[in-house]
Amino acid sequence: MHTSALKQVLAHLDERLARSPSPDYLVPGAWVDPAGPVAARKVCPEQFYGDCIRQLLAKPPRERIANGDQPGDWSKNAIVYNLLVRYGAAFDHDGNGAVRPVPLESGWRETGTFLKAIALLPWIRSLGCNTIHLLPITSIGRDGNKGDMGSAFAIRDPYQLDEHLAEPALGLDVETECAAFVEAAHHLGIRVIVEFVFRTAAKDAAWAREHPEWFYWIRADVPDRQPGDTSEHAYGMPMFTPDELRNIYDAVGQGRFHELLPPHPVYRNLFTLPPPPDTVRMEQGAWRGTATDPRSGETVTVRIPSAFCDWGPDSDQPPWTDVTYLRLYDHPDFNYVAYNTVRMYASQLARPENVVRSLWDKIIEIIPHYQTRFGVDGVMIDMGHALPADLKRGLVERARQVDPDFALWAEEFDLTPRAREEGYNACVGPFMQTVRHVEHFRNWLRWIHGAGIPLPFMAMAENHNCPRAVHWPGGKAYALYAQALGAFLPGMPYLHNGIELAEPAPVNTGFDFTQEEIAHLPPSVLPLFSAAAMDWTREDTLAADLSRLHALRERHQSLFSNPSPGTIIPLETTNRAIMGYARQQPGQPGGFAILGNSDMANPQPLQLPHPGATTDLLSGAPLPDVLPPGRVVVYAL
Repeated sequence: MHTSALKQVLAHLDERLARSPSPDYLVPGAWVDPAGPVAARKVCPEQFYGDCIRQLLAKPPRERIANGDQPGDWSKNAIVYNLLVRYGAAFDHDGNGAVRPVPLESGWRETGTFLKAIALLPWIRSLGCNTIHLLPITSIGRDGNKGDMGSAFAIRDPYQLDEHLAEPALGLDVETECAAFVEAAHHLGIRVIVEFVFRTAAKDAAWAREHPEWFYWIRADVPDRQPGDTSEHAYGMPMFTPDELRNIYDAVGQGRFHELLPPHPVYRNLFTLPPPPDTVRMEQGAWRGTATDPRSGETVTVRIPSAFCDWGPDSDQPPWTDVTYLRLYDHPDFNYVAYNTVRMYASQLARPENVVRSLWDKIIEIIPHYQTRFGVDGVMIDMGHALPADLKRGLVERARQVDPDFALWAEEFDLTPRAREEGYNACVGPFMQTVRHVEHFRNWLRWIHGAGIPLPFMAMAENHNCPRAVHWPGGKAYALYAQALGAFLPGMPYLHNGIELAEPAPVNTGFDFTQEEIAHLPPSVLPLFSAAAMDWTREDTLAADLSRLHALRERHQSLFSNPSPGTIIPLETTNRAIMGYARQQPGQPGGFAILGNSDMANPQPLQLPHPGATTDLLSGAPLPDVLPPGRVVVYAL
């Protein structure tokens, strides 16, 4: 008989309230009433979260989105809220001006938890979202981690949840609180997607003790290469000469994976065979083992090395000190970390007889664990395009055995049929980068008009790796402009947590930051690594505007989600600053036009391609003669 995790959480809250209620603390007004004042309010935690659950359960269950043509294709009707739980559901509850990574004296956390994410669900629903994409929620390693909490992508054990996502005051395990969150989301008709990383692990990954053969190992006396150091005797990304780099890029570009140049011998000799399990031990927070040095035959102490950017081989990205690559294949000639062993797999290596089968089997069962234990509706596979094709196929097939309608999303930036052929239902796509550049976006609209779109993409103005949308010229106007132009294309309208609040602080500095900006944004201030919260008390937000966008999208989802050629018609006006397109079913009357002012500094006159139009469907007001910077209008044809 199924036991409701949500009711179990409610029972614990009520028991605490009756026995020994906690002191009042502050919560955002938006958590109390999404349509009410934003100012923080004092509440008793047990009473507040208990009331949140009771109000939720008092409503009849809502159906989750469906209507997919193929397994998992409900994604085409998804309107997504991207949530890093420990950040998006965090708040300065004691009002001291800081969010602490440790619980308050009362046992309640200031960082986000699954319980607080339950309280956040009405806010997410009010934005028009019907799907939540959770960034990784698994346990986090400590070896080499950054900030005061470590990266959610430095996964110590993908079968274990991050204990920081549970409320110590509640006295329940994190698994119960996670199950309660998914149950609550489903009650409100919200599907839940969880992101996973299958190619890397934390350097102190739990698996290393019993299965050191699943990891790469180097001599413990080898130092890590420091910035500016060019010594090949220190560990870091393999170094190649200019001629070698040209050969590598040529071989990969031509698909000659049997001709990939290996790193120099001095680099390869840094690595040893994996140590026997009985020699693996934890020393000062890092795994150490005992193995044979391939150069001398002597017994040496070994360690797990950190990862680095896998492509291109001359990348200037700093090393990834908190993660390592999993050893997916075993071949004596390829016992090292390099572009040809962890990304552009050499043909001689990527053969069935070299597969580390026990590791692959363990990876393939991760998704079913979350399907059966928590009832999640889909997964986002981080760097899925870099996984071996056979492993990726195994992941997809096994997940669909458990749930035929399970959704799989890809971190794929190109809109090609390949992702669809591999079983994916949606991908990241190029929208976020393309929409920033007027002529690029105009050309892209022309291309998809003729080619259609093979699978939905994320129609977003920002994500957790790039600058916030309000960082770009136009600020809030640009953020709404980009979200509006994406909302009516056959992608998934996608809100990165905080965009609705016009949040300016980035989560991570993955790309599109200058070196100067990166220097001023160390891990200690980035939410991906350290305790932080969004500004929930900001008055001037985009929440109401985004709600209107998504309501219009949902009313006409069959048209707006249609990816067929000819349904997206680029619109040209005499004013090149005006950007837009129409959505129509070929050969049928009606449809909609979407036009926006791409000039973030100046108002621009609007000359309609359809003179009979009168009303802006987003605002309900007459169509203006002049569009303010970034303003987007939608009208019926």
